[in-house]
Amino acid sequence: MHPHAFAHLRAALQTHVDQGLLPGAVALVHHQGRTVLHEAVGAQRPGAGAPAMAPDTVFRIYSMTKPIASLAALMLMEEGRLLLSHPVSHYLPAFAGQRVYDEATGTTAPVQREATVHDLLRHTAGLSYAWEAGTVPDQYRAARVGSRRHSNAELVAALGPLPLVHQPGSRWEYSRATDVLGAVLEVVEGESLGTLLKRRILEPLGMHDTGFSVLPHRLADLAEPFARDPQTGAEVALIDVSAPPAFESAGGGLVSTASDYARFLQLMLGQGTVQGPDGHAIRLASRATVGFMTADHLGNIPPVGDILPAGYGFGLGVAVRKATGLASSPGSAGTYSWSGLGGTFFLVDPAEDLFAILLTQAPGQLRTLCELYPALVYAAL
Repeated sequence: MHPHAFAHLRAALQTHVDQGLLPGAVALVHHQGRTVLHEAVGAQRPGAGAPAMAPDTVFRIYSMTKPIASLAALMLMEEGRLLLSHPVSHYLPAFAGQRVYDEATGTTAPVQREATVHDLLRHTAGLSYAWEAGTVPDQYRAARVGSRRHSNAELVAALGPLPLVHQPGSRWEYSRATDVLGAVLEVVEGESLGTLLKRRILEPLGMHDTGFSVLPHRLADLAEPFARDPQTGAEVALIDVSAPPAFESAGGGLVSTASDYARFLQLMLGQGTVQGPDGHAIRLASRATVGFMTADHLGNIPPVGDILPAGYGFGLGVAVRKATGLASSPGSAGTYSWSGLGGTFFLVDPAEDLFAILLTQAPGQLRTLCELYPALVYAAL
């Protein structure tokens, strides 16, 4: 990459800060085996006298938790302890006998086939996030699905009996599926999700600032959003990560830093193997398993809504780019990526030997940043 390659990227992020759209941001780019950019702009939180944003600031990464939990599931698959073709009900009895709600008739019908662990990983299990209006979303809200006071087992008890919004395998809809996967992992491993992620992925990779709450000595280093969205005026309320939560959400609960998440993406770009702090190779998954995770698993299954961008399919926990064209920002076929509700984004481009991370706490800017950031990163090649 050219020495002045990141001038546009720096300027664009600084402009967003100067315009009052973000308090601050951290950007990291890794290309051909080395970190070529790791910089912070703006402030860690709004308000006079706030500390400057730092390269090691801690962020709520929300749905960037999903790829980590998905890899944990595939590690169990490699050990023969989890079969993706198994029905979810094999591990979670609350999911037995599910029915599908028909909005047109107001009735429910039995599932044509049970949702599987594979469906959970690729968001085809007929579940929802219940962000919109409707009969089933109202039932989610009444059952307090996703409450931070629920454990994963309590989430499953509340969600399992509710009707599905689609027949399993018929539609891609972004949903609580990865949270349910977290409950499956707890059953298989016989321990809490936080404990198993720490033991199997976070500690081996040296991701010491990543977890379901901020370490006490790092609380002063947590990034915070504006209290109100600068463009809409809507109140911004991000999850409380100051103490360990009851709900260890596989779908959206982790905090992390740019350098911690870079360790995970180095593992992914290295196809399951990464160099450890002591110089020895750390292997968490096989090359074939990482290839399987980052392949398109949708084929002709249509997506619901506009969360999955044009030109993308979905793998197991990540969006997968199907062609160099079709999408509205640059990238190679085979690039995989995802974002987090709080204002975070990553991409991995194996063809360019590249990954990039952008961390902010600005939910209202997420869509813009998910398009802007790849354009700025690829401009540097």
